[in-house]
Amino acid sequence: MIFKSLTTRVIVLLVTLLSLGIGTFAYLNLTREKSQLIKTARENTQLLLSTVERSIYKSMSMGDTQDVQTTLEMVGHGHSRLIGARIFHPQGLILKSSNPFEVGTPAPDGDYSLFINNRTSGIYDSPEYGEVFGMIKPIYNSEPCHICHGTKRRIIGILNVNYSLAETNRRIIELTRLFAVSTAAIIAFIALAISIVMVRFVRRPLNCLIENMARVEQGDLSVRMTPRGRDEIGRLISSFDSMVGKLDTAKRELEQYHFQQMERADRLASVGEMAAGIAHEIKNPLAGIAAAMSIIRQDFTDEDPRKEIIGEVIEQVNRLDKTVNDLLFFGKPAPPEPACVEINDILRRTLVFALQHRGGKNIERKLELADGLPPVYVDPKQVQQVFLNLILNAIQAMQEGGVLTVGSSLAESGGDRFVRITIADTGPGIPTQIIGKIFTPFFTTKAQGTGLGLAICQKLITQHGGRISVTSEDGGGTVFIVDLPVAVVS
Repeated sequence: MIFKSLTTRVIVLLVTLLSLGIGTFAYLNLTREKSQLIKTARENTQLLLSTVERSIYKSMSMGDTQDVQTTLEMVGHGHSRLIGARIFHPQGLILKSSNPFEVGTPAPDGDYSLFINNRTSGIYDSPEYGEVFGMIKPIYNSEPCHICHGTKRRIIGILNVNYSLAETNRRIIELTRLFAVSTAAIIAFIALAISIVMVRFVRRPLNCLIENMARVEQGDLSVRMTPRGRDEIGRLISSFDSMVGKLDTAKRELEQYHFQQMERADRLASVGEMAAGIAHEIKNPLAGIAAAMSIIRQDFTDEDPRKEIIGEVIEQVNRLDKTVNDLLFFGKPAPPEPACVEINDILRRTLVFALQHRGGKNIERKLELADGLPPVYVDPKQVQQVFLNLILNAIQAMQEGGVLTVGSSLAESGGDRFVRITIADTGPGIPTQIIGKIFTPFFTTKAQGTGLGLAICQKLITQHGGRISVTSEDGGGTVFIVDLPVAVVS
């Protein structure tokens, strides 16, 4: 559980690397010191061997063997680390020794092994003295020795000196302890320093940051922190404060905007209820007025100018009746009665009906309907109302003539299949500043419009599970795109 903490992992990693580094350095130093001590012991033994050799050389050349024995005994008593100085026969029998009791006994196995293996020095373990450094030097039958040993060239003896490594090993042990204690002390001190730094400057600020982030997550945007430095943690805290400040500002703006939208929605609901009530009150008188005007119109001849005036009155009454119907439908649309239909058939019928409009005479018609489209599950009347509204808007946008293109195709989005209907005109297009408002209820640029046509279209398409969008360039025409989901046949 403790190693889930970032600071703990960093501290452990740093201490581990530090221990490896310092330990390796201490080991190399210890090895070097040990080699240096062994080298010193070797040099001392070499010097001692040379001293003994010079001391006994004159006595040996004169054949005074007793003097050789006395010299070896004196050398043995004069050096504390000297275990023994001896001369032994190539067959391994001790001839002379600093220890008189060794004379006539076999040479130590370690020293004799050096001679047998043709080595001049080596370290071996002695049961009595522990680790011993031994050095040998063969004594050849030189000219001064011919008096006693004849003239044949051969080894007449081996000069051997043993040097105790007890003191050297003791110093090595002391150095090892010193290095171990100093290494452990350095590692402990640096580990403590690293831990204090990590906890003080990393762990505490991060824990404080985590606690404040939890408060922000619970909705408290009044949280602020004070950075104590300009390092990465300080910059992180400054960024956190800046982020929380911006979130607080955005929250206030969003709450204000939401409050305004709720007020606007409440007003629109009130206006909608009032408009629906007024529409119900107006609809029946308008029907009576239209019927009465139609009857009165029949009483005038075609040449009577009053007949044309009554025709204008009837047309305005019909426009008011359409406005009232739009208000009633937008306030409470009729529930759809869906069925599986072929969308191309609906488009053809709608286009034929729409081109009867008086503005459709100068319009060139293009049909780009894909064959073999799957059926869609929609209310044919409501969908036809949407297409009729879009086509009439396109016709009205091309008062000087143009090309009306109605197309259909199969499209896919997010793994779902849609039948895509496009209604395009070559009119002046929709200005960029108002294209995002065209589906807003009661927004219109027409002198006699209600601003409910496109809002009703969007509402109908949405309740069928589809979507409607528009693309337009100012002066380059407009394209409305309607996507209706393909019917799922079980």
